[in-house]
Amino acid sequence: MASDRRTLLADAALDVLADEGMRGLTHRAVDRRAAMPPGTTSAYFRTRAALLAALVSRLVRLDQEELQTTAQDLPPLRTVEELVDAMARLTRQRLSGEGRRRSLARHACAVESVRDPELRAILVPRENAGREAVRLFLAERGVTDAEDRTHTLLTCVDGLIFDRLVNGGEVRREALEGLVVAALR
Repeated sequence: MASDRRTLLADAALDVLADEGMRGLTHRAVDRRAAMPPGTTSAYFRTRAALLAALVSRLVRLDQEELQTTAQDLPPLRTVEELVDAMARLTRQRLSGEGRRRSLARHACAVESVRDPELRAILVPRENAGREAVRLFLAERGVTDAEDRTHTLLTCVDGLIFDRLVNGGEVRREALEGLVVAALR
């Protein structure tokens, strides 16, 4: 029961962060969003740092689940077009609906982690099936530093997502194609 309540509160904190930003993320705001009595959030997460750590852990777990599911739905990546299609799908997921909300929260947490080593440690990119599919795709095409290029490519895609979160619109397919071609050079 306590772990369920912690998850509910972490989800509510994620929603508050997505809607109100870092300044709006308070124990009271999370209590209201979770429809819990005042003081509930602070009973489970005594400090703001503990609340942020729970939020970031939940965010990473949700992202990992999304990436695993997405990778399972994909056939093996054989062509540049298939890789670009997969990236386009991911960018659409990250820019609409619940994915957009998580993207807003993720970027706010990334900025916060600059001053918080505990958050930074939680946010470190993790191995997942999607990342591995990109690394294998590059390695199978003779890219000798496939791990580094995978990191660079996915960081660039994340940057495009951030730009579209801030400025609106979609990530253009041509931009994704250009990134893949550059990674293959």
